Amino acid sequence: MPPAATAAGGARRARPPTSITPPPPGPKVPLRRLLRAASVASGIQFGWALQLSLLTPYVQELGIPHAFASLVWLCGPLSGLVVQPLVGHVSDRLSINSPLGRRRPFIAGGAAVIAAAVLTVGFSADLGRLLGDSKEPGAARPRAVVVYLIGFWLLDVGNNATQGPCRALLADLTGKDHRRTRIANAYFSLFMALGNILGFATGSYSGWYTVFPFTMTSACSINCANLKAAFLLDVIILAVTTFISVTSVQESAYITVEDSNSHDTQEAFLWELFGSFRYFTLPVWMVLIVTALTWIGWFPFILFDTDWFGREIYHGDPDKGLVYHNGVGMGSFGLMLNSVVLGLTSVVLERLCRKWGAGLVWGVSNIIMCFCFSAMLVIAYLAGNADYGPNGLPPDGIVIASLVVFTILGAPLAVTYSIPYAMVSSRIEPLGLGQGLAMGILNLAIVIPQVIVSLGSGPLDQLFGGGNSPAFAVAAIASFFSGLVAILGLPRSSQTRTSRSFTPRARTQGRHGHHGHHDNHGPHR
Repeated sequence: MPPAATAAGGARRARPPTSITPPPPGPKVPLRRLLRAASVASGIQFGWALQLSLLTPYVQELGIPHAFASLVWLCGPLSGLVVQPLVGHVSDRLSINSPLGRRRPFIAGGAAVIAAAVLTVGFSADLGRLLGDSKEPGAARPRAVVVYLIGFWLLDVGNNATQGPCRALLADLTGKDHRRTRIANAYFSLFMALGNILGFATGSYSGWYTVFPFTMTSACSINCANLKAAFLLDVIILAVTTFISVTSVQESAYITVEDSNSHDTQEAFLWELFGSFRYFTLPVWMVLIVTALTWIGWFPFILFDTDWFGREIYHGDPDKGLVYHNGVGMGSFGLMLNSVVLGLTSVVLERLCRKWGAGLVWGVSNIIMCFCFSAMLVIAYLAGNADYGPNGLPPDGIVIASLVVFTILGAPLAVTYSIPYAMVSSRIEPLGLGQGLAMGILNLAIVIPQVIVSLGSGPLDQLFGGGNSPAFAVAAIASFFSGLVAILGLPRSSQTRTSRSFTPRARTQGRHGHHGHHDNHGPHR
């Protein structure tokens, strides 16, 4: 391992006491294998899309008030604060004597947890009835809520245990070739888009209970049965994509190097996680700051997108009639369109980064987010003052404008799913921290904003009348500042210029013309 990275100003940083030395360079993994390795993202994202489109309305159907619905989603960030960094840390140091290597056991194990969790969530109403919930219509279902929360916790643990190793595996397979790292992350984003399309299309269809009639029970309404059937499909798709991913590639051996000055070679995980912050260069911190602001923008949308459609566009109530659920279905359709744009953007993202620079692409995409969230505020205001007529349905113009905003947001979502991971991978590698830990560190910049949004958005919305507009106002402000910081703080030039702030090895290899070491800021020059 070379001496540690130097800061932008030239001051040299010490190497972490524990570092990960990659194996000697071998033959490049073919792009088609990288494509197959990334395919598990579609199975994971299929279930995630079902979460986004169906679970916020479902928890309110179980009896959890809208003001506290966002608190249910607090499970995810709390598990993500520990699970993903811990899994990344352990997978960095796992022996690869097993047939699956060091990343793939976590991918397979996490997928199994996801499958068990979605079945628990889907059957929570039935399990609650078996445990003693009242059979009276409209009665509280506390046992079903508890079962649901257990399943939801497991679901987020599984998601966090799977996605970090998936990203780290792609970084391992592409090595120091940052262009291929961007391509691999674009593949991952493309499969996430495919999973989103399938998931949101599934969530927008209200007739799954007729395909799986056994899902209809005395404890489970039509909406509950549709959710249950959709999660059964998720288990099948997840099993297929996980098998394709874990059998597509072989992993190479990495070596854990302990510094001779380290007093304890078995450092506590949290100490190593938070202690690694002192080795970060300014470019690493800038990526983390932009990531955190970006996700403060995204989480209100993720939490309340279909609920916004049901409440503020269709003027429905989760507990009264089908109007709200029709709105949720239309919101799921909008998210499906969003995912189509996400996939198309993922295909051209590498070319955009080479032409304009990843920092500029990221910044512009976040400004687009700001305009879209602001447009949602305007649309909600117009919907609140529009004449809905005798049928109670919103005017076509309101619905179309809402769908257009949902669709446009697919482009910045593709950027969010790809560029931050490629950027942090290329900046962490010279520090010798290991790609698994790097993905866990980036996850902290995602889940901490989620904790803030989960704690504040529901009560804030309730304070201003029970709608979602206050949370979207915060999202628009955060998106604007994240875009501004990305444009001004993330360099647009190629790594040829910026690699001098990292390691002597990077400078030496740059002189020898190893173009694979260019970062993801733009075209090689």
